[in-house]
Amino acid sequence: MNTWRKSCFYTFFASIILFSCNMDINSEGGNDTPAITVPTGPIEISYPETRQDTTVHDTYFSEKIGDPFRWLEDDRSEETGAWVKEQNKVTFDYIDKIPFRDAIAYRLEELWNYEKYGTPFKEGDNYYYFKNSGLQNQSVLFGTEGLDGEPFEVLDPNSFSKDGTSSLGGMSFSKDGKHLAYGISEGGSDWRTIHVKDLSSRNQLSDKIEWVKFSSISWYKDGFFYSRYPKPKEGDDLKGQNKFHALYYHQLGTNQSKDKLIFADRRKPKMNVYASVTEDKRFLVASTSESTSNNRLYFKDLSAGDDAFTPIVEELESNYWVIDNLNDNLLILTNKDAPNYRLISINTKKPQKEFWEEIIPETENVLESVSHSGGKLVARYIKDASSLLKVFSTQGEHEYDIQLPTKGTVGGFSGEKDEDIAFYSFTSFTYPTTIFKFDFKTQKSEVYRSPQVKGINPDDYETKQVFYESKDGTKIPMFITYKKGTKLDGTNPTLLYGYGGFNISIKPSFSVSRMILLENGGIYASANIRGGGEYGQKWHDGGRLLNKQNVFDDFIAAAEYLIENNYTSSDKLAIEGRSNGGLLVGACMTQRPDLFKVALPAVGVLDMLRYHTFTIGHFWKTDYGLSTDSIQFQYLLNYSPLHNVEAGTEYPATLVTTADHDDRVVPAHSFKFISELQKNHEGDNPVLIRIDVSAGHGAGKPTSMIISERADILAFMLYNLEENIVYD
Repeated sequence: MNTWRKSCFYTFFASIILFSCNMDINSEGGNDTPAITVPTGPIEISYPETRQDTTVHDTYFSEKIGDPFRWLEDDRSEETGAWVKEQNKVTFDYIDKIPFRDAIAYRLEELWNYEKYGTPFKEGDNYYYFKNSGLQNQSVLFGTEGLDGEPFEVLDPNSFSKDGTSSLGGMSFSKDGKHLAYGISEGGSDWRTIHVKDLSSRNQLSDKIEWVKFSSISWYKDGFFYSRYPKPKEGDDLKGQNKFHALYYHQLGTNQSKDKLIFADRRKPKMNVYASVTEDKRFLVASTSESTSNNRLYFKDLSAGDDAFTPIVEELESNYWVIDNLNDNLLILTNKDAPNYRLISINTKKPQKEFWEEIIPETENVLESVSHSGGKLVARYIKDASSLLKVFSTQGEHEYDIQLPTKGTVGGFSGEKDEDIAFYSFTSFTYPTTIFKFDFKTQKSEVYRSPQVKGINPDDYETKQVFYESKDGTKIPMFITYKKGTKLDGTNPTLLYGYGGFNISIKPSFSVSRMILLENGGIYASANIRGGGEYGQKWHDGGRLLNKQNVFDDFIAAAEYLIENNYTSSDKLAIEGRSNGGLLVGACMTQRPDLFKVALPAVGVLDMLRYHTFTIGHFWKTDYGLSTDSIQFQYLLNYSPLHNVEAGTEYPATLVTTADHDDRVVPAHSFKFISELQKNHEGDNPVLIRIDVSAGHGAGKPTSMIISERADILAFMLYNLEENIVYD
């Protein structure tokens, strides 16, 4: 099954949840990189004055909660704009005084400058792949006639905007391969505008579809299905609640106003709908959901001219993702009666539950995805936070395993169901993302494209996996990576990363920015805490709703393990997390400010009482709960980072990062949190915020902005860990 053309429903859920972008930190310097020394003493800071409105409050079940910085929720006001400029000035003035910041940026750019390839996929007679020559802001889509044909450029997202802040936000080829529909995201926003390109003439068509969000593009005949919201009110596009999602069909050459409404439920304004057409164009499958977990499932037989959808599941109790169809049967990945997931077959002639058939049963390892390729079912599993690939017949008989280079992560499996060649990517902590070609006839993999990262020798580093005990005795896995021969004497600068939510598994991955830390004698640790999906639904359930404190306890226990086993000390320990991981960092630094020296909460959910009032935040209720429920309110209040900043407390050196176009986790979370920190913090540790302009939650951020941001974060972290970074 072609993984680009065949969109599964889990991509819809992934687009709504709080993505963790595991961006990290190594290096061997060139002879022209300057040597530096670190000055003694803290850099002086004068924080901007942030206005407080003590009249603003909410009452929750007779408890009055003040919100003096609520005015910062208005991201379009002149006052907020002026505040952003003042905060950025203070932050960048501080970072500019770190003597090795530019050396880190130089080294990062040096490491980043290598060719990067995406996994090839086939459309019609051509193969397509993404390529970045090294420092391009956005990767470019290329095509070839056959695997060995001369490459030709298909779509260059770098042309979308001069500064690289507009990016590709999804795409889909028509069945005949003549048209490409693609979405453009501006400034990192989740909003997409769909355009269409004629691939024969290379001309742009006049079709333009606006206000698309959390949507696939699925072709049928001379048009495509897509999902969108109504046009938001002026000024609400980046902060207003997203309601009344609906499925439409657009016919090529017509105005958007003529698009046909296919599916909507006005009784459920917070419901989202996602749809795809099976590869043979027979079935239109629609999924609806009201949170990041559990969905309803419907289908239409397009070949029979069905007008109405036939329901398969109408209860919101489990996840159902359609993989493909075999004639009348839909292959569906589900956790119904299987917390670790299984593959089932549902006959569209009799879709009732009593007729469902199991193809691949549940095992002790989580079944993460299934691809229909080479006439086989290729199943990707998670075992102790690493990938396994197993090949089954279409009847579910296990035939063999695909051998992987080491413990790491398979990033997708792309192949046609009637061809013998497929491709997949593989990566690990010191293993740059490599493309493998797999031959179903020989059952062998071979390297197809291997990156050449200059100045890095993966053999110089090692990764070990440990299992430590959390507060309640639960065993938690953690990967620890460092340079071979590193002395474990408690003095090593260490970065601990975590996420812990939304059933997302944090698996091994490569990042050149992480190498800055590693090549300078540092340690990188990644804890697979509860709330994620590493061990299935039970692991997820163990860290959500009224179990959310387990997530913070697991992370705190990871830090304590690293200290107790002499990897590092509190004075040398930094913690980082993004999105839901930003919440993790915010909660842990307010609960145990003594345990960490540096805290890096990025694009975090930090106001747990009001998160659901912004954009798609209401979808996260199944992980967090809601402050409108009396029991959940008290639980949320107990760990909400914004509401647990205490006056007179010395907090870790903190660099909050966010962006002005983040409409997934609106920047107001970070704005209000840093304001509370600056008001209440005592001591010399800096507490600052870095606010990107024309950027969003992370997806599509141009390379130049990523390098600048990572250089600032690394410089801030290493300076406050009192490290002397020298490249000579």
